[in-house]
Amino acid sequence: MSDKKQSFLRIAEILLGVVMGVILTLTVVRYKENRKIMNAKYVEWRKLNLILEEIEKNYVDTIDQAGMTDAAIAGALAKLDPHSVYLPPVKRQEADEELASNFEGIGIQFNVPNDTAIVLEVIAGGPAEKVGMLPGDRLLKVNDEVIAGVKFPQDSMVKRIKGPSGTKVVVTVGRGKDVIPFEITRGKIPLHSIDAAFMIDDTTAYLRLAKFSSSTRKDFVEAYSGLLEEGMKHMVIDLRDNTGGFLDQALLLSNEFLAKGDTIVYVEGRHRPREVYRADGRGNLKDIGLTVLISENSASSSEIFAGAIQDNDRGTIVGRRSFGKGLVQEQFAFTDDSGLRLTVARFYTPSGRCIQKPYEDYDYDIYKRYTEGEVFSADSVKLNKGDVHHTRGGRVVYGGGGIMPDVFVPMDTTRASTFYVACNRKATQMRFAAAIFDRYGAQLRAIDNYKDMDAFLAKVDIPREFRRFALTRDGISVKDDEFKETLPYLQPQLNALVARHSKLGENAFYKYYLPVDATVEEALKSIRE
Repeated sequence: MSDKKQSFLRIAEILLGVVMGVILTLTVVRYKENRKIMNAKYVEWRKLNLILEEIEKNYVDTIDQAGMTDAAIAGALAKLDPHSVYLPPVKRQEADEELASNFEGIGIQFNVPNDTAIVLEVIAGGPAEKVGMLPGDRLLKVNDEVIAGVKFPQDSMVKRIKGPSGTKVVVTVGRGKDVIPFEITRGKIPLHSIDAAFMIDDTTAYLRLAKFSSSTRKDFVEAYSGLLEEGMKHMVIDLRDNTGGFLDQALLLSNEFLAKGDTIVYVEGRHRPREVYRADGRGNLKDIGLTVLISENSASSSEIFAGAIQDNDRGTIVGRRSFGKGLVQEQFAFTDDSGLRLTVARFYTPSGRCIQKPYEDYDYDIYKRYTEGEVFSADSVKLNKGDVHHTRGGRVVYGGGGIMPDVFVPMDTTRASTFYVACNRKATQMRFAAAIFDRYGAQLRAIDNYKDMDAFLAKVDIPREFRRFALTRDGISVKDDEFKETLPYLQPQLNALVARHSKLGENAFYKYYLPVDATVEEALKSIRE
């Protein structure tokens, strides 16, 4: 071998050694860096345990280990999104019951943020709703026991309020400056998805969907089957104040209206690869006209359904911008019956809009919509014009949180007279309806058609009786001119509240109330046009 060739091979060996050395050095350095990262992550997570252990060994007084652990978990989750929460056993049971079939009690959901329970929801058709309890009421007493301002345990409140059907409980609430005692007969609380389903006219049906529970599709199929027999050609689905529920039920409902292959929604997260949900084309309502009503309190599964209908240009969305809750959550159960509800991905509409609104000012967003005028004017709606998407037909829609309706309907405050507001504050209308039922219960329970109901309402003379009730029971007087001005808006509400005590139930409530519902009025106008 020539000296020149030997020199070349020698140089090649040296270069290969240098390269291998560099690779090994980089590998070792990278391994050490990864080891440091792993150790750092372990130390950060381990720190919480170390602190709790030191408290246990050294703190001056006896430690409530369970309470400390729950507080530490809650504090950690507070650094995440607003919907990732730890569920102690009682809260987990409540969360499960909320989406189950039924339970017994008075029909309210409440939270205790500052040592006083606040009613978050009054379940439609339940005992509490029928006597006039409202969201926002402060729970002060259960029977003669004070539960506000005394650090009363939340699980103990639940036990005292809930009870077997047929038993009575007096729940005293604070509403502004008023203190109102409600005597409530407990009952089996219906958690059916659908509050009402009936024909508005010969071809248009109205269906109010309260929540997406485990029985939603079953309830929906039963409802629309009857409506089809009555001649339904167009359906108005009311999702206002529907806060969502099970994802699979939103998918099943969307599937009823969409063609095969249409995208309903897709989900994606850091540890969850994109998963697209599409319609299978086997829905029974693909040829039925569709209008969907939404409000600022329509959230989660409601927004998935509305977004799917809007982006596929399948129907018209009417109302106000929805809440903007587009987070996918999984619930993890632990052996002590507690649970963890953790956000694992986000929902995106078919056009690619992220339903989830920003977390800034999250708790005050709805309040700001009122104070900044969004609920009163479409011009005040803050759309993210930089986040542009297009429906299947090419219409522009915007991301940034929530579903903006195709037809905006402002909140109407022009009909709220001083007398009407005063009655609302004391739930005078609902307590009046309960008083009418007490007086005419046998007659009301026998009514099963609207002709007889109309005759009953006229015979009782609802306006005159209510005016007398407001004055004698609540001390609210009204001049003739103001009462006459208020009556066109007030009387449908009174008729609806009384009629729901008949066999016609919730259908009667909405049937009588819809004529003064501005959003429904606008929906019917868009259908006619």
